[in-house]
Amino acid sequence: MDTVSRKQAHDHFMAVLREHTMFKWIKFIVISLALIFIVSGQQAYAKPDQIYTSWRNNLAVDGYDVVSFHQGAPLEGKPKLVTRWQGADWLFATQNNLDTFRAAPEKYTPAYGGYCAWAVAKGKLAKGKPKHWTIKDGVLYLNFNKKIKTRWLRNTDIFVEQANKNWPDILDD
Repeated sequence: MDTVSRKQAHDHFMAVLREHTMFKWIKFIVISLALIFIVSGQQAYAKPDQIYTSWRNNLAVDGYDVVSFHQGAPLEGKPKLVTRWQGADWLFATQNNLDTFRAAPEKYTPAYGGYCAWAVAKGKLAKGKPKHWTIKDGVLYLNFNKKIKTRWLRNTDIFVEQANKNWPDILDD
């Protein structure tokens, strides 16, 4: 009889414990930790976008009008003259430039999605900045800074060849 009462006491204790809020929290924490442990073996990885945009906004080429580069005078775009293409927002200085871009966006989009062309040639990804631009054979290239642009200009043909080999596979690395 003593064994039966111990079993009953134990069962009663466990029933009370199960109902207790603390037990529920402990159960929740243990299950959560187990899930974290299981999932932590998988790496979280976000593939870079095909078009470079800042983490602060979704503007391609920092909001510059890409058609204006081909006209020889880069201009900042206006927020009211915008189109979305390849997941990025493209701003334009004039309605004519916006219409021109919409008719042939591939012609005006910077090479390598606006990433630094020299960096892509070297197998890396870096932001291309609109102040450090060149156009060669009708293609707009952006570089990270003045020093990198100077390097780019010394061997542009070789760097274009290297970058073309790396693009767009570099986005998967």
